[in-house]
Amino acid sequence: MNQTIDQLSINTLRFLAVDAINKANSGHPGIVLGAAPMAHMLFTKHMHIYPKKPNWFNRDRFILSAGHGSMLLYGLNHLSGFKVSLEDLKNFRQIGNTPGHPEYGHTDGVETTSGPLGQGISNGVGMAIAEAHLAKKYNKPGYDVVDHYTYVLCGDGDLQEGVALEALSLAGHLGLGKLIVLFDSNDIQLDGKTDLAFSDDHKKKFESMNWHYQRVADGNDIDLINKAIKKAKKEDNRPSVIEVKTIIGYGTTLSGTSSVHGSPIGFERREEMKQFYSWPHDAFDVPQEVYKHYKTKVYNRGHRTYRKWVDMVEEYAQKFPQEAQELKSSVLQDFSVSIDALPKFEFGGQVSTRAASGKVLDYLSKEYPCIMGGSADLTASTMAKGADGHFSKENRLGRNINFGVREHAMGAITNGLTLHGGIKAFSGAFFVFSDYMKPSLRLAAIMRIPSIFVFSHDSIAVGEDGPTHQPVEQLAGLRAIPGLNVIRPADANETAQAWAVAMNSKHTPTAIITTRQNVKTLRDTPHPQFNRGAYVISKEEGPLDGILLAAGSEVSLAVEVQSLLKEKNKYVRVVSMPSMYMFDKEKQTYKDEVLPKGVKTLALEMGSSMPWYKYTPNVYGIDSYGVSAPLAVAIKHFGFTKEKVEEVYLNIK
Repeated sequence: MNQTIDQLSINTLRFLAVDAINKANSGHPGIVLGAAPMAHMLFTKHMHIYPKKPNWFNRDRFILSAGHGSMLLYGLNHLSGFKVSLEDLKNFRQIGNTPGHPEYGHTDGVETTSGPLGQGISNGVGMAIAEAHLAKKYNKPGYDVVDHYTYVLCGDGDLQEGVALEALSLAGHLGLGKLIVLFDSNDIQLDGKTDLAFSDDHKKKFESMNWHYQRVADGNDIDLINKAIKKAKKEDNRPSVIEVKTIIGYGTTLSGTSSVHGSPIGFERREEMKQFYSWPHDAFDVPQEVYKHYKTKVYNRGHRTYRKWVDMVEEYAQKFPQEAQELKSSVLQDFSVSIDALPKFEFGGQVSTRAASGKVLDYLSKEYPCIMGGSADLTASTMAKGADGHFSKENRLGRNINFGVREHAMGAITNGLTLHGGIKAFSGAFFVFSDYMKPSLRLAAIMRIPSIFVFSHDSIAVGEDGPTHQPVEQLAGLRAIPGLNVIRPADANETAQAWAVAMNSKHTPTAIITTRQNVKTLRDTPHPQFNRGAYVISKEEGPLDGILLAAGSEVSLAVEVQSLLKEKNKYVRVVSMPSMYMFDKEKQTYKDEVLPKGVKTLALEMGSSMPWYKYTPNVYGIDSYGVSAPLAVAIKHFGFTKEKVEEVYLNIK
């Protein structure tokens, strides 16, 4: 077999994918067969990773944004020495280590959960922002403790997704020179040729967005691919894209067609492939020289780079102890935010929870230099703004990211910042636009990463902007996401506690939902039961007649109704439930203590009634869209007045 070691390795990747997909009878072989050469060259010539230390902070990041081609990543990680065994490859797409699309935290060496097209490449933008910021902040002459590249492999489909285009536009604007995208350009997607739906000029598009563009005409020309990557690495002031023209399903009789995109090629065509590639090996047979090549070029090289970095960091810590400790703390996220240290708000005061959130965030940003984020062109409204000026080409130290009107990318970039490490990332938007961010919110929960999503303007109290801007079903939608902690604080001090929960979270993303309008501050001290998700915020003053259960601004309304009912000798307790997620995790004894069974309970919230029925059959919500009217008029229109709620409560049988 007269194949170079590079050709032998590339074909090993191809056949591992074909064999795993055939065995699973499910998967996407087309991209692997076409893109294996560029992926192999990237790993063996450029990537600095050390599989024994997969979380080494200064490793190069590789994201397979075209996550349907997961067997390419699994093959690379197997050969490189990550904990992905040959047995794992044989169990592709079964319950175990090699799921159908890459999953962060599940399979060794996977940097993000990719699959929904456009998300991975957008995560990569976040990682590149994090690298640029931390490098400027902590590197010293002779000590580049943060110095790595973020590589992305994407396909035609990624670049049709809106989220990717939002993120790519921002990346170009910010001049993220250490972001390099390998574009597997094969002109085929599931329904057929891309020209059925797409005729953009990639070169013009990328260059107009301030990207460095290169084109490799033959995806099998590994020398040209290598030269293009080298050239991209020299481009300091612009992100780079290398459009590599490939043939989907290369080497099969289905090559160049959509038939090979998402279906196994079958055992018969594998035999034909063996002839095409002069491949004598049986299924899952990996030549030992390929293992040796990857051990030398990927694993051992990574080990040397890792050791040099460790030695450098030790010297750095001696010369710059304060910076070293700060960076270490940020990377490990080993801080604990005490609620007692956060800003306090005076009892009885009137302040919107968005304003309270902004004040708390300002304080936290001064105390914790790892906090970074921003809003989608809504800073003045969401109050979610980072410190130290705007992050830009000129000011890499800025911690406020101007995302522009790009909510979808903002969510994915926030996840990328979090995934990179060393950053406690947040974003800000109007709550109704969480709809644009849903995939990113969901992926944060799937990955169990502690991204923070701040949303303001939380109800029909938005007022004159009307139903397009008044969230109704959004609370129900976000609360339905498994593993997302949705906190809707009742007042300013609950808002501070919500931030403490979000900051201290290590494995759970948090959505903090805040008001546009002022609400009364109901307590002047933190409530010790807040972290349990629900608690009695105002006790009954006589024999318990019932319970008013609420979240957010409606808790103040419930307290007012409590006073009206007291005049009728009806004694009710008011329960604030800022987080159903946290309450549902409590033991039944605590749940029964707060919401005793058999007691008349009315839940009230200016949003969809759906989430509340698991606590009570009596719910006073809004199951229609809002109206365009001043705040007070809109609230009265929907009957969220103390008199109306009192009437509803009294009419419960």
